[in-house]
Amino acid sequence: MGKRIKGIKRFHLPCSKWDEIIYHCNRKLAGRFLPGEDRTKRAYGLVAGTFDGPDFLISLILPLKKNLRAIEPYKGYMDRIMSQSAIPSKTPLSKRGWITDPEELRECCKICDTQGLTIAGSYHVHAVAWSHDPLRDTPTKLDAVLARNSGLFTFIVSMVDVKHPVIRAFYEGIKDKEVPITIEPNP
Repeated sequence: MGKRIKGIKRFHLPCSKWDEIIYHCNRKLAGRFLPGEDRTKRAYGLVAGTFDGPDFLISLILPLKKNLRAIEPYKGYMDRIMSQSAIPSKTPLSKRGWITDPEELRECCKICDTQGLTIAGSYHVHAVAWSHDPLRDTPTKLDAVLARNSGLFTFIVSMVDVKHPVIRAFYEGIKDKEVPITIEPNP
């Protein structure tokens, strides 16, 4: 499957699915949390759908609720990666990074299997502008380190300007491996 995902030439994102991502990001950034959801102002989720030749039709957005970032042994692992690869930001390193609960990931995989869908990658929000990257619509070095050898796409959702959000897709979080996303009317 990895080779097929790597070969994607374009993502087709229906407006309704884009709206779901934006709603999730806005809700989390505003601090409106669901029961059982991680209480950090960061949105993460999975993007799934089907292949249409070299294109990928996105049909399911799976917002993730549980972040194991603060729990050992995940905390130590992420702390090491942060100290080696993260650029200092407004958000402290100890609060950055997301580690999906394996049980939640299994449940998402079951949903996709049941519906005959493939997970193309994960999305996460960038909300803080940096002087050298004011839009924050591209992956950071850290994003590439975290996605390395995953065989999946990293979808960056820039919410620096909440009135004009942007989504871009990068194979394994590598800036020069971007695949365009077409936001389309609902099918």
